[in-house]
Amino acid sequence: AVVSTQSTGEFFGIKKERELAVYIPDGDSAAGIDCFTSTKLKIHNFLQDPRSSRFAAVWHGFDITFICISIAFLIFESEPKFKKQFTDRNETYFWYLFIVNCIIMGFFTFDFTIRLLTWPRPIDFWKNFFNVLDFLSILPFYVGLIANGIGDGSEESMDNKQAYVVLRVCRIFRIVRIFKFIRHSRDLLIIMKAVSNAKRELVLLVCLLFIFVITFGSIMYYIESAHNKDFDSIMRSCWWVIVTITTVGYGDMYPESAPGKLFGGFVLTLGIVFLALPMTIIVSKFSFVYEREKM
Repeated sequence: AVVSTQSTGEFFGIKKERELAVYIPDGDSAAGIDCFTSTKLKIHNFLQDPRSSRFAAVWHGFDITFICISIAFLIFESEPKFKKQFTDRNETYFWYLFIVNCIIMGFFTFDFTIRLLTWPRPIDFWKNFFNVLDFLSILPFYVGLIANGIGDGSEESMDNKQAYVVLRVCRIFRIVRIFKFIRHSRDLLIIMKAVSNAKRELVLLVCLLFIFVITFGSIMYYIESAHNKDFDSIMRSCWWVIVTITTVGYGDMYPESAPGKLFGGFVLTLGIVFLALPMTIIVSKFSFVYEREKM
């Protein structure tokens, strides 16, 4: 019998409800597969599908737990009253938090490394969206360790402006850890693929929005700029158009003249219709793809 496998090079690898990440043959089907390859496929299946065994379910449970703790660390580190506990080595809880963070990042690194080594086709590993996210989520930790080796690791001590910028950019990548949740939810994976399949409609929406905003932003600028200092450029007028047609209405700027108010009401009414037309196409396409993938 021929060994049957799912394509693992897809950008969004979505499996059916009863399918495993990789089918592992046994008996006569495994006649052409050596022990090393069979073990490699089993480990890959273990890491990709929590339904493959109870231990796999426990492993994925630890992964979700560590993701939650990591995100909690990211949030609390931004709080002024907790920030020093994460950055100042002389604080009471710094080393406890640092050890917990090392354990979490060690788990993520081990998981990432084993995925890389056991991927059926290594060349396709980096084509998978979630593998790239995994790499970006652990990169800031090791960049931070290097920064700690140079100084005390705090932003205030970074005399080298280039090193400071690199550290800040890498810390931004910690945000992608929240997307690791998507790997553990098939419904979220389906939503991601549905959005990907509707990219032509989304591009159409963006193009129409660009034309609408530039056109009506320019008109509002010429109507209001003479006596309203808020509309002192076309860019700021375009900002007002975006806020208006999305019905957000911050109130930070608004037309004051009678022609401006009249035109503003026209933009608001037309904007609602403008957004509704392409959105119906996108929602229809999304519903079709979502139902197809759930079958």
